[in-house]
Amino acid sequence: MSKPVPITFIEVDTSTIADAQGRVAIIVDPEGRMDVAARRINRLTKGALARLIEAKGAAAKVAEAHVISFPVGMSAEALDVVFLSRRASALEARKAGVSLGRVRGTSDVLLCAGGHRKASEIALGVALRDYAFENHKSDADRSGGAVQVMVSKPAEVAAAAEPALAVAEGVFFTRDLVNEPANVLTTTEFAKRLKDMETLGLEVEVLEEDALQALGMGALLSVGEGSVSPSKVVVMTWNGGAKDSQPLALVGKGVVFDTGGISLKPAAGMEDMTMDMGGAGVVSGVMRAIALRKAKANVVGLVGLVENMPSGSATRPGDVVTSMKGDTIEVINTDAEGRLVLCDVLHYAQERFNPAGIVDLATLTGAVIIGLGHENAGVFSNDTKFCNAFLNAAEGEGEGAWRLPLGKGYADQLKSRIADLKNVGGRPAGSITAAEFLHRFIKDDMPWIHLDIAGVASVKSDTAYAPKGATGWGVLALNRLIADRYETE
Repeated sequence: MSKPVPITFIEVDTSTIADAQGRVAIIVDPEGRMDVAARRINRLTKGALARLIEAKGAAAKVAEAHVISFPVGMSAEALDVVFLSRRASALEARKAGVSLGRVRGTSDVLLCAGGHRKASEIALGVALRDYAFENHKSDADRSGGAVQVMVSKPAEVAAAAEPALAVAEGVFFTRDLVNEPANVLTTTEFAKRLKDMETLGLEVEVLEEDALQALGMGALLSVGEGSVSPSKVVVMTWNGGAKDSQPLALVGKGVVFDTGGISLKPAAGMEDMTMDMGGAGVVSGVMRAIALRKAKANVVGLVGLVENMPSGSATRPGDVVTSMKGDTIEVINTDAEGRLVLCDVLHYAQERFNPAGIVDLATLTGAVIIGLGHENAGVFSNDTKFCNAFLNAAEGEGEGAWRLPLGKGYADQLKSRIADLKNVGGRPAGSITAAEFLHRFIKDDMPWIHLDIAGVASVKSDTAYAPKGATGWGVLALNRLIADRYETE
């Protein structure tokens, strides 16, 4: 799997700057004040840094990198200059790191951050952006390069950065899963990668089709009827909190490939449906992150892994299936399959774990992209306090999220003539009716959030933290929600 670039923190020693190989980066105050490392670099480059500060400083975009190639007086191949106030916010500091991660390539970097108060956030930004999914390129080589951060208090900064860099690894795990082609990331391979996380201290249980049939998960199993890949549910448990503390439950949609089934999607763009397991990818990344940083919380992650294919055995439009809860569902459109997966896993999570709250994630509807584009995930909830806690976490981590309504009028669109409900409610408010479908499977007293991440899980252009492709959206926000709301001392 892809892992963030190795980052270490060292004492300030300006005597090493002249001979540093690879790239040297310096954080400079936009007002022009230079610390000891900047003054050293300015002398080595015969005033080039001062001239750049004079030309760009006051008007420079916050956290944008300016590159001086093959700087005079230095062995480095490039000097990367980033303007960042000492009073910068955490998100601005991450943006500075992102700009450095974007230009690094595979070179070593000596980052001179001095006494900047947000040095650990700068390092996190470098780690998050320094990503490329090249697992299937024969000429790919990202094996070289490391980042040294020169700071005045390296032990203190390293301690602050350690849990954040663990979360970055969780983000990378999610991105890798979402980027993988479906012939590689089958339901079996997905389950294996999650089972391998037992080495981190997670308890991982894989429920195979016979167990799912015994549990009565007819809705989930109906989705995979047309595929040779077996449907599975994987349960990941992290017991880091008090023994008597109810866990937070995270539930993810894991459709490893979605053709639409008998309701076949158009050919154009179908190759992107390798990302339809994005919700399960985020749940997996969060579980990896909290295990790596040894979170003092109880969290259970559950993912439903299926493949939606057309065949002679596939579920047909008009079929009626029975959920684990016992509700019968008329399948109007086999391309509205994610909610059939989630409804059974949501019911199972509540029955087995009685969680303190539940968050589900899914690349569920194209409608949410029409409404919110690629800037925000759609957020639905039956509990305003719980929802606001998540929205605050997402805002604090720079991950866009916007709450949308629920209501009986939307739920009424799901009434079926021949079953308890149907799986689609028509074109109007498609993301809301999908959320209301899931709402039906949530107990009345259970705090619940549904995150429709169809617009943010994988995108066609760079985002704040990632190159185009899988973003890992949600790992940072959910990790913060866990840290803020569920961790014990």
